[in-house]
Amino acid sequence: MDYFGDPAIWLPWTFAALMGLSILIYVVLDGFDLGVGLLMPLSNDDEKDRLVASIGPFWDANETWLVLAVGLLLVAFPTAHGTILTALYLPVFVMLIGLILRGISFEMRAKAPIAQKPMWNGAFFAGSLMASLSQGFMLGMYIMGLTWTLPNVIFALLTAVFLTVGYSFIGAAWLISKTDGQLQRHAIRWAKGGIWGLILGIGSISLATPFVSTRIFDKWFSWPEALYLAPMPILSAALVVFLWWQLGRMPLTNDRWAWTPFAAAIGLFTLAFAGMAYSFYPYVVPEKITIYEAASAPESLFIILIGTLFVVPAILGYTVLSYYIFRGKATALRYD
Repeated sequence: MDYFGDPAIWLPWTFAALMGLSILIYVVLDGFDLGVGLLMPLSNDDEKDRLVASIGPFWDANETWLVLAVGLLLVAFPTAHGTILTALYLPVFVMLIGLILRGISFEMRAKAPIAQKPMWNGAFFAGSLMASLSQGFMLGMYIMGLTWTLPNVIFALLTAVFLTVGYSFIGAAWLISKTDGQLQRHAIRWAKGGIWGLILGIGSISLATPFVSTRIFDKWFSWPEALYLAPMPILSAALVVFLWWQLGRMPLTNDRWAWTPFAAAIGLFTLAFAGMAYSFYPYVVPEKITIYEAASAPESLFIILIGTLFVVPAILGYTVLSYYIFRGKATALRYD
């Protein structure tokens, strides 16, 4: 345990990094398939089947990253796990109901009588909406320190709306890369509308975060600490300009560069997440509990790390394999 220095320092940091990576991968991967679900009401019946086909091989496995992140929080930072889930019990409950509803409706829309298919399509949208709104609400409450006051709840509600629109944007960007023809043109139009919600969401979080505490404010605006954060808004602005320019040119001949909006959306989500991680480190519960205070005993963390070194590569491996096997355009959905 002493190979990398003090185990009471490097082990909590390692688990915090693994948990953060799991959350980021979940937000990107499950974010786009939640976004596709949110776009269901905007599509016709034939397009709905193509929407489902575009996420069919991936959506269930994408949620594995949420299980991993919560599992790491539980075993590595049990004190923080209790504090966070106690404060967010209601939105977590809503999110789980939404995810369950998505899973049920995903299966039932293929097996129920044709007359019931619109009902299950609506249930799939409702589950996606519940999961997206609850995740955005949890994000807003976390940023504001998990304190249930009226201003904090209002901010969390705004964050819920903006994250939901952000998910619809990355879902539309995914459809641009996975579909063609009329549906792809619709996805381009949806992405053009959704990008403004993503910008407003990132902007509102960016405006609120430095005022959560004087410590974060100093991290953002003191010299030379501000230099570490400066590349993030610059790169984010560049990606937004690129996205707007690229979406205005699409679709291109031979479907060239159809993957670029999705790649740029991943970049935007990653930069926003990196900015939050930079701002709140070393706290796992904002301004209350650090990762070092909440961490399990180094001996326990070391044993858990050995298992994690096998589990995380396995999850990464089958995630990459599934995306490689089912690469290319989504084909017509068939159940025969």
